[in-house]
Amino acid sequence: SMFTLAILFCRYACIVHSMRQELSTAALFIGFAFVLDMLDGRIARMTGTTSAFGLEFDSLADVVSFGVAPAILSFQWGLQPLGRIGWAAGFLFVAAAAVRLARFNIQSGSQDKRYFVGMPSPAAACVPAATVFAYPQGFQSATHAVAVLAMVIVPALTMVSTIRFRSFKTFDLQVRRSSAVLVLVAAGLVLLAAEPQYVLVALAYTYLASGFIGYA
Repeated sequence: SMFTLAILFCRYACIVHSMRQELSTAALFIGFAFVLDMLDGRIARMTGTTSAFGLEFDSLADVVSFGVAPAILSFQWGLQPLGRIGWAAGFLFVAAAAVRLARFNIQSGSQDKRYFVGMPSPAAACVPAATVFAYPQGFQSATHAVAVLAMVIVPALTMVSTIRFRSFKTFDLQVRRSSAVLVLVAAGLVLLAAEPQYVLVALAYTYLASGFIGYA
């Protein structure tokens, strides 16, 4: 629950910085929340502190974290010139995240743990976050802002779709492979440190595309 509270704080900070037009900083807070979201459930299971309260708290926080905050960030970055169409697209993202989380809660015990049904909301939130982080200048004209609709609507629709996305929770990292894993992690860290904007965009859109490739 403490990790979940930290995630919620990151999303609140994202909204505040978005309203101040500090979009690059706002996008970073979505990244921080994504990392914390990968840890909170694992920490709870490792420490034996899982609870019904923690499950509900996590779901409620995720609606804000991976629904409202990315939508506001996207609106401030490029949807605003589109007027009503822009805020309607942002609301579609919020609604899709809420539906995705509700569906996950009722299906989590009966699904193949190797896959997510529909794009997970944290990964969907990373698509606009990585894009904004790579190009924080945004768009000021309605003509250019049309492209932003795809950045918001496509992840929104994939969240509520039945397309399967790979889950990394079941990856086997056995001791005999530890050297290779460490080398790959080191290479990833080097690339991330050298060109963080391009690496994060590549990761976000590659995962988005992976669902469609697997479906095909």
